[in-house]
Amino acid sequence: MDQQFSSGSRIAFFGGTFDPPHLGHLGVARAAREALGLDSVLFAPVGTQPLKPQGAVAGFEDRLAMTRLAIAAEPGFTISLADAPKSSGAPNYTLETLLALRAQLPPLSTIFCLMGADSFAGFSRWHRSAEIPFLAPLIVASRPGESLNNLDSALPPGLVLEAAPEPDTVESEVALRRYILRNPAGDQAPFYLLPGLHIEISASLIRDLIRAQTPPSAAARKPEPALLPTPVLEYILAHNLYI
Repeated sequence: MDQQFSSGSRIAFFGGTFDPPHLGHLGVARAAREALGLDSVLFAPVGTQPLKPQGAVAGFEDRLAMTRLAIAAEPGFTISLADAPKSSGAPNYTLETLLALRAQLPPLSTIFCLMGADSFAGFSRWHRSAEIPFLAPLIVASRPGESLNNLDSALPPGLVLEAAPEPDTVESEVALRRYILRNPAGDQAPFYLLPGLHIEISASLIRDLIRAQTPPSAAARKPEPALLPTPVLEYILAHNLYI
């Protein structure tokens, strides 16, 4: 982590390929920060995702550099190397990453696991996924094309989601739904849903737009300006990524 946290900090781990990091990622993180009163959001580019054996298009160092540029002007956003490539070449598992992060945090701190609804749709296939919400409560942000009507279908077997008895107490203009997640052992954890985000941006769309533009000059290869932070776009063009 690039910063030190004080006792009682509220921190969200936001992992992903960030290939490239775009304004949709920033929108999700801003909404979570506001809705849940987060002190920090840790952006953690992943080395190797077990469920994406084909890997990322850009290399880790490029994705790390772009993510640093994307969040540079955002209060409370910081880089985490917790999901950096392992020297053994083994895949990065979110549960192991969160365990390591939590061990580094000061007393009384809370770590959340932030993800988009597209990632949550495959959550039951994650390594030891049933343990993750009880280590780091989930914050799931809506994504266009992903239904939020049947959250239970994405949960690992045995986990049950219930409406929380009381609304969240954090004052915010961002819509927030609060639930309680229970497992067969009787443990419970909060579960948060951000249902009001409709950011129709994807990294694959951006890569396709860059690839499709010809001639392949820096002046020509510019996707819609509303998709990427300007420093990230400049980095992509300067390093001839995604062509």
